[in-house]
Amino acid sequence: MRTLKDQGVLITGAGRGIGKRLALGLAQAGARVGLVARTQTELDAAKLEIEHAGGASLRMRADVRDFEQISAAVDRMRVVFGGVQVLIAAAAEQGPIGPFVEGRSKQWREVLETNVLGVMNACRAVLPQMIERRSGKIIVLSGPGASEARPNFSAFAASKAAVVRLVETLAEEVRDHNVQVNCIAPGGTYTNMTDEIIQAGPRAGKDLDEAEQIRLTGGISPEKQIQLVLFLASERSNHISGKLIHVNDDWKRLEHENMHPAAYTLRRVMKV
Repeated sequence: MRTLKDQGVLITGAGRGIGKRLALGLAQAGARVGLVARTQTELDAAKLEIEHAGGASLRMRADVRDFEQISAAVDRMRVVFGGVQVLIAAAAEQGPIGPFVEGRSKQWREVLETNVLGVMNACRAVLPQMIERRSGKIIVLSGPGASEARPNFSAFAASKAAVVRLVETLAEEVRDHNVQVNCIAPGGTYTNMTDEIIQAGPRAGKDLDEAEQIRLTGGISPEKQIQLVLFLASERSNHISGKLIHVNDDWKRLEHENMHPAAYTLRRVMKV
């Protein structure tokens, strides 16, 4: 069975937060990791940590909102690591926190450009080689608000719901090319977004208490997130595509289980 050893994995948003943690974990698993982020100092630090642990990485400063920049990163992955076998789209912005009526269109635009168009750009950049190779994995990070209402975080919630439906749709388009596309919900975990929520205070509504608890405990462990990504990036999940899987789901049983088409999706439930 093919493992991630020496496979090219491109991770957007790899400079910090969950993206960086996944980069470290996948490099430890033997992947050759391409790090994409907007901040050079964060990229330098992530690359240094990977190399100190004996891993292989390539840092590329790029903005996911710019298709040409992402395409250039994919081209460099092809030259240095032989291509992109796995894409992990982790770049995201939280956006405005507070009542919807106080939000500004510019803030919404920035969130949608990063969280939705950024995922679209990354997928467009890697799919041609995956389709030609008839093999590939795309894993997109979802987040709170994608499958349930999230008051005071309307821009982020809307963007993540859009991403999940994009994944479901794209998965059907490329299914016959043996490319699997899935979303993961990484759960509450400590990142810079946690600090943004705490700094927002009462404007964050009910999310404030959870954020304060996450700051104390760290929230979901990186190891749980890494293990789910390793599963979805492996051949063991070739039969799974177009799904939204939470890190706390009993996902290990999915390896040997056929799923109902509507399971783990943004679905409409009607009473009969």
